[in-house]
Amino acid sequence: MAGNTFGHLLCLTSFGESHGPAVGGVLDGFPSGLPIDMEALMTAMERRRPGHGEFQTARNEADLPEFVSGIFQGKTTGAPLAFLIRNNDQRPADYKKMEEFYRPSHAGFAWDAKFGFHDHRGGGRSSARETAVRVAAGALALQLLGKFGISITAYTGQIGNVVSHLSPGDVNPVIVMDSPLRCPDPLAEAEMKILLTGLKAEDDSTGGVVGCVIRGVPAGIGEPVFDRLQADLAKAMMSINAAKGFEYGDGFAAASKKGSEHNDPYEEQEGRLRPASNHAGGILGGISTGEDIFFNVAFKPVSSISKPQLTAGKSGQVQHLSIEGRHDVCIVPRAVPVVEAMAALVIADHMLISGKIPRNIL
Repeated sequence: MAGNTFGHLLCLTSFGESHGPAVGGVLDGFPSGLPIDMEALMTAMERRRPGHGEFQTARNEADLPEFVSGIFQGKTTGAPLAFLIRNNDQRPADYKKMEEFYRPSHAGFAWDAKFGFHDHRGGGRSSARETAVRVAAGALALQLLGKFGISITAYTGQIGNVVSHLSPGDVNPVIVMDSPLRCPDPLAEAEMKILLTGLKAEDDSTGGVVGCVIRGVPAGIGEPVFDRLQADLAKAMMSINAAKGFEYGDGFAAASKKGSEHNDPYEEQEGRLRPASNHAGGILGGISTGEDIFFNVAFKPVSSISKPQLTAGKSGQVQHLSIEGRHDVCIVPRAVPVVEAMAALVIADHMLISGKIPRNIL
């Protein structure tokens, strides 16, 4: 099976299934000499892990990465960072009936078409359980970027039809961290909770949008043509389970604007040239401009719902299907740290490519 490795110089390979003994990863190309803050890493894992909040799956995993390579005396060695994350609360029996019937909008049908087989136990490799690996690796990349003045804040910008109208520049990372729904807008969050409560009572789900702002990236990061910075960010985000769309800067809104409205004229600020506005979202020609980079990722509604749906099985038999097991009403709040992690891996990778981060940071 191809497609399990991501990155150019900083490469993450993930492995494992949702209801297997463990998921895990190998992060190769990470610089040597970085002291690892395990408490910060576990904070990142805590934000993604299941079993917290009234709108999340009740599956309860510790999500404690066990490093077996790449760290010695608390610092990275330059060797591959290999780690395991044990699955201790899997219940494969919940998915027994899925052996014969395809869950609507899940990957099972497509996996059967490609491999002649699919892991019905929670989705196997296509499960969001795999994102725990990304968050662990991304937490390391975030610590690396922090040494060079780069911060990344992802947040809930929309759930269902409830939208926060805060601009990326106004997003406060402390408010996001303290918010149960990872929303920086308390008024919007209150409406989101009402919406989710109603959907939970109906055994239904909804989607939403995760926004992200990256601050402190120097100008000149990214490669032209096929390895453009926004192209790698788009690939990273669209590789996340349930992601359905990506836009950066003004995104799709730019399509309805005039050039005079969308252009970012330059002016001198504090002794250097800077764009007076940032409709471009911090990237031009695939290369960073030194301004804040911001983008949005749209996520579809959670596919596994208890509400009865008509579906067909492998034999063609049609029946009403209610999905058992433990599932989120909306994946967006738990997707926030995943978006953050994937953004960190992309930026760290391109910082290494550009030589802005050395291979040895001692």
